[in-house]
Amino acid sequence: MEKTGITITRRKDGRYVGKFIAEYADNGKAQYHYVYGKTYEEAESKVLIGREIASRYLSGRYITVGKVYREWLNAVVNRVKESTLANYRNKFEKHILPEFGEIPCADLTAGRINAFINQKLADGLSASYVRDIFTVFKTMLKYAQEEYGFRLSLKNVVLPKAERKQVEKISDTEQKKLVSYLKANMSLTAFGILLSLFMGLRIGELCGLKWKDVDFQNKILHIRRTVQRISSANGNRKTKIVISAPKSASSFREIAIPDALMKYFEMFRSEADHFILSGADKPVEPRTMQYDVKRTDASQMEVSVLRFHSSLFWS
Repeated sequence: MEKTGITITRRKDGRYVGKFIAEYADNGKAQYHYVYGKTYEEAESKVLIGREIASRYLSGRYITVGKVYREWLNAVVNRVKESTLANYRNKFEKHILPEFGEIPCADLTAGRINAFINQKLADGLSASYVRDIFTVFKTMLKYAQEEYGFRLSLKNVVLPKAERKQVEKISDTEQKKLVSYLKANMSLTAFGILLSLFMGLRIGELCGLKWKDVDFQNKILHIRRTVQRISSANGNRKTKIVISAPKSASSFREIAIPDALMKYFEMFRSEADHFILSGADKPVEPRTMQYDVKRTDASQMEVSVLRFHSSLFWS
């Protein structure tokens, strides 16, 4: 008999057989699955369980990358830093969704993803950045498989080899000239360059320093925050400055202040909650500091290169 879409019949041997749709073939034809029970109730119970599992599988079979992306983003929003979330959005909305947004996750293949990777490299993206895009994509796909019960093999995806960049460094002689010039033309910008030069600070960490981070008695500098500009979440391409914890747990650190720098800490010392580079309650943002460094006349210092990288002026 048929009951609420369930077909259960009794066989000649006395057993009951239940029938339900497990999936659909590529041509749209229904594929049925059969279960058996000694009683009607047993067969009905097996059909209900089987149909629920099949329904979950089918929903996962056709759910698109775009739909899972939105679900996944809501799932991780409270687990990652705001800057990390902005990074995820940027990679998906700029690179992944235009290519895969309407494609069911279960239909992704290594061939499709490899073609995408090769195209991004051909478009001029670095191997390192393409690897980062795939890493974020893979994290979302793992979520999709766990939530919707389908299997997806990515073992045949071939990632490009990321080559380490050779960072142009200044020589020891140029470094001495740079230090002499900065000391002779001291300013908050010059002080910031000296801090990065001698204490290994990333530019965001430098901009995030406050006077309360300086232990004058023990000559210790505490790294507690970073400043960066990120994309806004509303999709209008606007950006905003965020002040957050450093990049990783290991980035929270204490650094001994060289004696040669202590007099400049004393020279510029301000209120505890003021930012060191700005001397005010608002920070200097990283790109402003980079611009100020570029404006510094390197020719007068006889230095061939003067610019911030992710951490210092050199590797």
